[in-house]
Amino acid sequence: MSIKLPEHGVLYVVATPIGNLADLSERARRTLAGVALVAAEDTRRTRTLLQHCGLSTALISVHEHNETERARLLVARLEQGESVALVSDAGTPLISDPGYRVVRAVIAAGFRVLPVPGPSAVIAGLSVSGLATDRFTFEGFLPARGGARRTRLARLAGESRSMVFYESPHRLAVTLEDMARAFGAGRSAFVGRELTKAFEQHYHGPLGELAERFAREADSVRGELVICVAGRDDAQEGGAPPTVDPEQLLTVLLDELPLKRAVAAATRILGGGRNELYSLALRLHAER
Repeated sequence: MSIKLPEHGVLYVVATPIGNLADLSERARRTLAGVALVAAEDTRRTRTLLQHCGLSTALISVHEHNETERARLLVARLEQGESVALVSDAGTPLISDPGYRVVRAVIAAGFRVLPVPGPSAVIAGLSVSGLATDRFTFEGFLPARGGARRTRLARLAGESRSMVFYESPHRLAVTLEDMARAFGAGRSAFVGRELTKAFEQHYHGPLGELAERFAREADSVRGELVICVAGRDDAQEGGAPPTVDPEQLLTVLLDELPLKRAVAAATRILGGGRNELYSLALRLHAER
């Protein structure tokens, strides 16, 4: 039986469980039951959720490769007076997932976008990390390539807020190693695996110890991962944020980028001194 929603011609951004299906709110269930269409990142996963709830609402895929096209279709459905729910594979839509182009198009077309809040791996991980939560920054997935990842971490070395990251199991060990080098082996951190699921695990400790642990266990790491890292505390870590060595930075960048792009990136990170950096890059390039 269809359930009448409070409003029609509305896009509902619906948070879904990150693991435990019991975390789906009653409001979310009623919304998914009452809309004309559910726009899902992966229709197979969302169909499993709907079947668990005894629902048969129509589904359409919306992912990073078709988001602009689908936005036009969803706006057309709203123009017909229908309501639509937008969901991701798990958690709160748009948080390190596609969907913002849909929301932007719906707003531009003059329709309302309403949140149906709920689970989020970012907040779940941070809430049990034991780190400061009054201010934090969400950095999503770091670059997969080593040089680009280390460059991003170098730029975050002076960040004073707690930092939250997502990571893939096969990169966890090397990412923690890079973090220990960029932030210091003694920086407090947390790794959450399979949050809210049957085999949920929490790991607390200094980055150096976590890096060593997961280097030993790299082949056995599975599931969804959240990494939380304490922000820099100058009082504890000895004064001003660490300076980035230009030669070390360029050495890393030249492993990943053409010379001119490496110099441009180094200039943005370090600020000014392009001619000096270009000369240094030429020398390093010649020595290879």
